[in-house]
Order: sequence, then structure tokens, then C-alpha cells
Amino acid sequence: MTVPHLRRLLRQRSVVRFGSLLLILGLFGLALLFIQPDLAAAPRLVDRLGPAAPVAAVLGGALLMVALVPRTLITVAWGALFGPLGGAGYTLAAALVAAALGFTVGRMLGRDFVAERVRGRLARLDGWFSRQSVLGVITVRLLPVGGFGLVSYGYGTTGARVVPFLIGSVLATIPSAFGYAAIGAAVADPDEFNWLAVAPASFGLVAAAVLITRWRRAELSHRRHRPTPPSP
Repeated sequence: MTVPHLRRLLRQRSVVRFGSLLLILGLFGLALLFIQPDLAAAPRLVDRLGPAAPVAAVLGGALLMVALVPRTLITVAWGALFGPLGGAGYTLAAALVAAALGFTVGRMLGRDFVAERVRGRLARLDGWFSRQSVLGVITVRLLPVGGFGLVSYGYGTTGARVVPFLIGSVLATIPSAFGYAAIGAAVADPDEFNWLAVAPASFGLVAAAVLITRWRRAELSHRRHRPTPPSP
């Protein structure tokens, strides 16, 4: 890439915004490598916050997810601090806020860049995201394609609709939220562990298999009924 070509690119606002998005994600990744939180101080902090602790758990969890901290770790920690039901509930609320934040940032900084450059198969993939229902979002969320925050940013760069994205993000989070929060609560208080609380976590695997099968069938059906272009 020549210097004049690079200068022309940097004059394009979509390129600058997309570069800013990549820089943000890179800084979050570096922060995860070097910042070591003091987990032992967390229970004392919850006690000091008192009635404000649930609000702090939701907002703090959302910011951590946006900063690419794995949702699994947050859910286990919240389960240890607030119990299985409280930990799961606060994690679900945090997931909704984090999904909205990540989607908004991705849409503002990356959508124009992607829309201007997608061609061919990538354009068809972007169209698939634009037509996606809640079921489609759940399917993607249950696949091991990236962390919660990274997927939220990525969705914002596509033509996906915000309401199905938010609903699907929360629904896909429910099974593992209760399961991992129960595990965190068991670590904090082994005598109170209930194996039935972990059961929802297994539903995610079953749901993923069912949803992927349905998506695949829908894609095959769409291809069969797609009109054949006339020969020249």
C-alpha cells in the first residue's frame, strides 16, 4: 500500500471510525493480559455498597463484558457474591446492557466501513444478518465463535436489527447464567449447592444442536426455491 493511497483512506471517516473500533478492542485485549483484579476484596466491596450492590453488579458486569472479560467468569463471580438466583439475575441484566452498548459502538464505528466494502458472499452474509430473527441471534450466540462482548461489537457492524439482537442475546444467556452462577455459589458455600440449579446449563448444548439443524434446513430450503438465473 502506497503512502498516497494510505492518506486517501485516512481521509475517509468510515475508515477512521473502523480503525478506532479496532484500537478499542486491541486496548481491551491488552488490559485483560496485564490487569489482575483483587478478587479477595470483592466481598468486602459488596458489603460496603449495601443496597446499591445489585446496581453496581449490573453496571459493573456490563462494563466488564464490553471490555471483553469472559461472561462465564463474571457469572461465576456474581454467583459467589450474590448466590445462584441473584448472580444469574444480575448477570442477565448486565448481558442486556452490555449487548446494547457493544451493538451501539459497533454500529457507530464499524457499520459504514463494512457496508461500503462487502461484496459477493460477504454481502449475502450481511443480508442474512439483516433478516435475522431472534432465533438466528440465539443460534449465533450459542456457537463458540467469540466472547459475548466481541460478538456484540461484530453484530453492530452488520445490518442486524437491534430488537431481535437484544432479545436473542438475553435468551441465549439464560441457560449458562443459572448454571455458572450455581457453580459460583457452590464455591462460596459448598453446603448450599443444589445440582438442579446446574441443569439449565446443559440445555444450551441441546438448544444449539436444534437451532443449528433448523438453520441449516432453512438455508437448504432457501437454495432449492431460489430462482435460477436465465442463461445468456
